[in-house]
Amino acid sequence: MNAPQQGLIGQSIKRREDARFLTGRGQYTDDIVLPRQSYAFFLRSPYAHARIRSLDKSAAAAAEGVLGVYTGEDFRAVGGLPCGWLITSIDGTPMREPKHPVLADGKVRYVGDPVALVVAESYAEAKAAAQLIEIDYEELPAAVDTAAAKGHAGQVHEEAPDNVCYTWGCGDKAATDAAMAGAAHVTRLEFRNNRLIPNAIEPRAANASYNPAEDSYTLYVTSQNPHVARLLMCAFVLGIPEHKMRVVAPDVGGGFGSKIFLYNEETAIVWASKQLARPIKWTADRSEAFLSDAHGRDHATLAELGLDANGKFLAMRVTTTANLGAYLSTFASSVPTILYATLLAGQYTTPAIYAEVTGVFSNTAPVDAYRGAGRPEATYVVERLVETAARELKIDPAELRRRNFIRSFPYATPVGLSYDTGDYEATLNSVIELADVAGFPARRAASEAKGLKRGLGYSTYIEACGLAPSNIAGALGARAGLFEAGEVRVHPTGKVTIFTGSHSHGQGHETTFAQLVADKLGIPLDDVDIQHGDTGKVLFGMGTYGSRSLAVGGTAILKAVDKVIAKGKKIAAHLLEAAEGDVEFENGQFKIAGTDKAVPFASVSLTAYVPHNYPLDKLEPGLNENAFYDPTNFTYPAGSYVCEVEVDPATGAVRVDRFSAVDDFGNIVNPMIVEGQVHGGIAQGLGQALLEHGIYDVDSGQLLSGSYMDYAMPRADDLPSFQVRTAKGTPCTHNPLGVKGCGEAGAIGSPAAAINAICDALGVKDLPMPATPHTVWQAIQSTR
Repeated sequence: MNAPQQGLIGQSIKRREDARFLTGRGQYTDDIVLPRQSYAFFLRSPYAHARIRSLDKSAAAAAEGVLGVYTGEDFRAVGGLPCGWLITSIDGTPMREPKHPVLADGKVRYVGDPVALVVAESYAEAKAAAQLIEIDYEELPAAVDTAAAKGHAGQVHEEAPDNVCYTWGCGDKAATDAAMAGAAHVTRLEFRNNRLIPNAIEPRAANASYNPAEDSYTLYVTSQNPHVARLLMCAFVLGIPEHKMRVVAPDVGGGFGSKIFLYNEETAIVWASKQLARPIKWTADRSEAFLSDAHGRDHATLAELGLDANGKFLAMRVTTTANLGAYLSTFASSVPTILYATLLAGQYTTPAIYAEVTGVFSNTAPVDAYRGAGRPEATYVVERLVETAARELKIDPAELRRRNFIRSFPYATPVGLSYDTGDYEATLNSVIELADVAGFPARRAASEAKGLKRGLGYSTYIEACGLAPSNIAGALGARAGLFEAGEVRVHPTGKVTIFTGSHSHGQGHETTFAQLVADKLGIPLDDVDIQHGDTGKVLFGMGTYGSRSLAVGGTAILKAVDKVIAKGKKIAAHLLEAAEGDVEFENGQFKIAGTDKAVPFASVSLTAYVPHNYPLDKLEPGLNENAFYDPTNFTYPAGSYVCEVEVDPATGAVRVDRFSAVDDFGNIVNPMIVEGQVHGGIAQGLGQALLEHGIYDVDSGQLLSGSYMDYAMPRADDLPSFQVRTAKGTPCTHNPLGVKGCGEAGAIGSPAAAINAICDALGVKDLPMPATPHTVWQAIQSTR
């Protein structure tokens, strides 16, 4: 028998799931082939905005291998795809929610809007038949640009005049205006937070099967939250009884938020699988993914920071127009509001803040959560303002931050959050040492000697993770709970299976959750199995997003483990002929306190299932417990980043020479996994700052960056070797693990640090993201 591994928390244990991933043995949605499998192809709109005058599918329906052709007309009797968060405008009116049809009906609203579904014996036959569908479009004006969408002649939805979904406010407007009026100095910036297109390694895919004998469905899908997908599809769109639908999300190759949502494609093929009584598979190709995956960011913002003569922050005023795309995606409304404006305090004691956000519809792909979801946008606003103010006032950027840091906790911000703990000066001091800021002048001089420009930029961030609690979220418009569920099933031999409502799409849950349980129970790591992503196995779950898995999902599991231990003490007390209050559990053994009398965990579990010597009058047999956990607050990871760049003034090329990050994630379960999460986040953040940009033609609405030929993803040679450190940490005070979340931090803090560094190198106030060589070269010319 394997010996128990003690002290598993805090160890860099290699990821258990990597054995199958690295040897090609993972099972992804596209790997699943069912008996009598058929294949789907979606015909998509070539226009950003057009009326469908007529549609003839007869030739396609008669084509070889075709099993069925469906259009918007076929889906009129079902509901539209729902939005999960209600935002209320400043005037008290609810946001406008035009129907999001499963297939476009009467009108198309963005390039890529699905118009028809063709199902055939093979993918090639379905694709060929789709080209036979004859559609007469009447092209209409397209509202594309974020800043110009409001009031544009291209009216996206009749139900949303001027293309406005809502105008929402956060903070005290009167106090902010008064403080700004009395400020000795006001820093003002106007900028865009560029649109990003998710590019997970695995594209979206789905495979739906209907069982006529049971009148039930099974859907395999690339989802970050299969229970939520089932709930939304069954209750709000197709009207399927929830107990008649099983949703399975097997191995998922990356999500970054883009796989949280309920999409048209999986909904359509579930419906069609009953019409044909055949399994239907759909897998997006990369070009299709560029058009149809929910995009991220895309804000136009005017931001102002008021300071007194000593550099103390007095007020911040922010006005943002957020592009929501053609339809409201599942969490689209909450990202530029609840998840954005509430973070505008950052790490600072700014006494008055007011943000006003206008959400606009446009003839572009829907925009929703993408790694960080609102927090990167907020951090960019705050940290670009702070760095710019420091340079305008000729105060060292680190010193200006120190003058304004929050130092006592808990701290209630003027935008509605309550930070429980933190030590922002400690992380800043640590990153300054890690980045060797003291040696920067010498490095700058060396670069200048080579005819190059060198700059250094800071960024501090705070984020709100583990979205909670449900009652507060509900008051803010959430239409779902934000708890998590965990189940611990102890087998007769003492082996343990964990069922978690969280879902992994690359974060290492099978390792981290096993560490938690094995450490708590004092059993070998290999004795713990983690199950997730299957509504047929898992009690319930809200999935994975917002860096919530360990803080919320892990706590639910831990609560269930505590119930197992509590029941185990009752069984052990009976076996040891002792009072329950005298029984302790430690290192995998139940023992009588102060004696050497003990019984191992596996013996207690065997007794629970073979109850020959068992208090049946007091306890049921078995050792299986479940628990739900609804947090009382967000968790608040925070950190400080320093980016150092070298710029070639002849070409505008930017080289990130150094990037240093110090993060406070509270307690750390697996340092290696945490470091990997930070690395990935920084890579995505620098991708946004330097390379990535989803661009639509403002006249035609065509996606100009619709492939890797036009959309520049960061590669290894674009990035330096990151210097990453986790601070000693200030543990979260309201979950028993003391953890805060780490999955999004790198993407939140890095864009501002990079742009601050480039502005420092060039001596300019601002330049837009992405800082491509052309953009940087133009900025250099403007200074001459």
